[in-house]
Amino acid sequence: MTALLSVRDARVHFPLTRGVLRREIGRVRALDGVTLDVAAGETLGIVGESGCGKSTLARCVTALQPVTAGRVLFEGTDVAALSRTGRKAFRRDVQIVFQDPYGSLNPRRRVGSIIADPLAVHRVASGEALRRRVRDLMDLVGLDPSHADRFPAEFSGGQRQRVAIARAIALRPRLLVCDEPVSALDASVQAQILNLLRDLRDELGLTIVFIAHDLPAVRYVSDRVAVMYLGRVVELAAAEDLHARPRHPYTAALLAAAAATDPAETGPIATGGGLPLLQGEPPSPAAPPPGCGFHPRCPRATPLCRREPPPLISRPGAPAHLAACHHVPEHAALPAGPEAGS
Repeated sequence: MTALLSVRDARVHFPLTRGVLRREIGRVRALDGVTLDVAAGETLGIVGESGCGKSTLARCVTALQPVTAGRVLFEGTDVAALSRTGRKAFRRDVQIVFQDPYGSLNPRRRVGSIIADPLAVHRVASGEALRRRVRDLMDLVGLDPSHADRFPAEFSGGQRQRVAIARAIALRPRLLVCDEPVSALDASVQAQILNLLRDLRDELGLTIVFIAHDLPAVRYVSDRVAVMYLGRVVELAAAEDLHARPRHPYTAALLAAAAATDPAETGPIATGGGLPLLQGEPPSPAAPPPGCGFHPRCPRATPLCRREPPPLISRPGAPAHLAACHHVPEHAALPAGPEAGS
């Protein structure tokens, strides 16, 4: 499949300053060399602990945050080089759903007006046609169209997130970026929103980048999953393959933690796959450790890990399963034969 979105060695470094003259004394490496592709029509999940760079990547992909180095390409065009006309077209094709359904909607405006904004700004519809489009959008996301005149405070958290999704899909974008869209919702409501996103992907032909720290949710909606740690992608694979055969110790520890809170979880990592649950806090992105960034927390770290950063590469038998680890854990070994690459 052709890549709709490509990220090439993207880096975002925020300067740390001190004093009246704002002298730079260091840099926070929010993104530190991310490369990935998102094919048209697929859902790519991005998972990792808080502070790993997931939301920064979301802002870069939607051109809300410029990259310090590297490139973000949409259909082969560098978004940083877009003209004013090109950027307006880009805004129609790429939309974002934010994490907080309470903070992303203006509390002083009625939801019908909020949903109508993209249509009005891009002059897609007006008058009765605009009102009809708003009603159709509310119905599409499972809201009662007769509630268009209500304010956000009159809706539950899950309903507000449906309003945000309706606004995001109003222009029929080609790429929808969801930045932790269910983390602020109750478990039962999370499931409803996840099902809605899957339905919308199939019905509208959306390409989705789904960002979360909840591995089961990411697995449910995603075709492939990228695991991020300290501003880098440390593992990238098909969702089911990643869950069944994690190759990076960090991924295995995340899966073991998820299994520990879900008695129904089964598979080779249900008991931790021989790894203890994740210990300690991630290093500061302002002072990342040398070598592999995960080595201070990794029970399998060796002097090689402390000295040299591992490349993100595949292993024999699974060319689509990439991992940045010098030592593939024993429980991640793939069976021989054609099944290994499935």
